[in-house]
Amino acid sequence: MGLISEAKLLSRGRDWRGRSRTPRSAEPWAHKHEPKEFPTAWARTPVTGIVRTAIQRGVLKPVAWSQTRVTVEGREYLDGLRGPAIFIANHSSHLDTPMILGSLPRRFTDRLAVGAAADYFFDARWRAFTTALVFNTFPVERYGSRRLRGLAGRLVDDAWSLLLFPEGTRSQDGWMNPFKVGAAALCISKGIPCVPISLRGTYGAMPRGRNWPRPGRPKVVIRYGRPMRAEAGEGVRDFSFRMMSEVTRLWNEEELGWYEALRASAAGQLSAPTGPKAIAAEATPAIEAAPAAGTDVASAEPADASRWRRIWESTRPLDDERPRPVWPGR
Repeated sequence: MGLISEAKLLSRGRDWRGRSRTPRSAEPWAHKHEPKEFPTAWARTPVTGIVRTAIQRGVLKPVAWSQTRVTVEGREYLDGLRGPAIFIANHSSHLDTPMILGSLPRRFTDRLAVGAAADYFFDARWRAFTTALVFNTFPVERYGSRRLRGLAGRLVDDAWSLLLFPEGTRSQDGWMNPFKVGAAALCISKGIPCVPISLRGTYGAMPRGRNWPRPGRPKVVIRYGRPMRAEAGEGVRDFSFRMMSEVTRLWNEEELGWYEALRASAAGQLSAPTGPKAIAAEATPAIEAAPAAGTDVASAEPADASRWRRIWESTRPLDDERPRPVWPGR
């Protein structure tokens, strides 16, 4: 640090280490003002919808598909789905949203709003405007604030489907994080179905820190599951656990195939995320770390493995010669 930089630091009331010279307890009280909510209703008007469709179908999808090799499976499960629904998926890359929007039929994307972190995507007006225009995003509070609570429910009441990432943030190493219960609570309170989605390969294609996919057109697999509804008397945590288990099963289909993944799930042999914030009802078994790309159930890395090993597993190229479904239509 140069002399000029040190002088500036001291002039701001800091010591040589950069710490404040005034104890926090001695600072005068100041009322904390909540930041103003960025309006997003304009993004759901018919005119904006036409512009967004043109951007998504004419620019976003062709670019994303040209940089990756995309495989979409299970889309037939959406044929009988009507009305608003909650689409949920694991989250490890900024590619996740463009991939899902590009793989969904237009009858869903025309009435789909995407939940986005308020503290990241709505902290600057230019970023908020861009994401709202291109993805029809609405702000979601990640850290317990009640300022925006109820916005997702109002969208569902207006017949909008939602795309939510229950992990709450992108994975640091490509492995799934525990699910938060907000999506499950919304499904139960509004009586609407949940559509589980598994994304494989997006972390390897464009992990945190990259603004463009890696060269070489890495393979990405988008897999849809059957729509799920909460059973009679099923609690929020139990339903959230079931949602996470279904995403985990879809994730494991990449190595095991549909039939073997289904058998392993029924036998309780598939691993799923764990951690200090893992959700599990008292009668529900503890949730273990989910296998990353290129692993099977027996060889999955433990949840407490070194970070470099977890990243290495997550970035391993997906195998084109994986097991196929036992019969068409699954």
